[in-house]
Amino acid sequence: MDSAKLERKVAEYRAGDGRAFDYIYECTNRTVYFAALYVVRDRAAAEDVTQETYLRALAALDSYAAGTNFAAWLTRIAKNLALNHVKKRGREQTTDFSDEAEIRKYGTHETELPYIFDLAAKLLKEDEYEILMLCQVAGYRRREVAQMLGMPIGTVTWKNNEALKKLKAHLKKEGGR
Repeated sequence: MDSAKLERKVAEYRAGDGRAFDYIYECTNRTVYFAALYVVRDRAAAEDVTQETYLRALAALDSYAAGTNFAAWLTRIAKNLALNHVKKRGREQTTDFSDEAEIRKYGTHETELPYIFDLAAKLLKEDEYEILMLCQVAGYRRREVAQMLGMPIGTVTWKNNEALKKLKAHLKKEGGR
């Protein structure tokens, strides 16, 4: 992701060019989605939070300080909305789903992606999970992730490698049982 180009597109959007949103969305949607997914732990809810993030962010775009990290600003909005979603869900009365629905939602085998995502969310710290998802699943380069998260590239590389080691060790241990 070219952060300078992203900043230009944000400025263009502020100036009234609606076409600039396409580039903004393409550069940031995976980051926003995985930040929300980590908090809400539900793909449908993460999609809802992602959509709400863009609606809120675009409505409050004047509060964004140009030249700072737009992706990080957007991710912070997503995390806050996701936390609000979790709090709201906690206040609502929960419906008891059957075990079958849970199996379809998360998958039953260690090779299925929902299982891996859920396992990663349980095993890893928030920053490790976010870096792992951005680097390994969303396909961003570590340099791009470092820019998005405002971290040194060495830190991103180390946390990505450590997260992979933790997952691999856990899966080996589970497979050995």
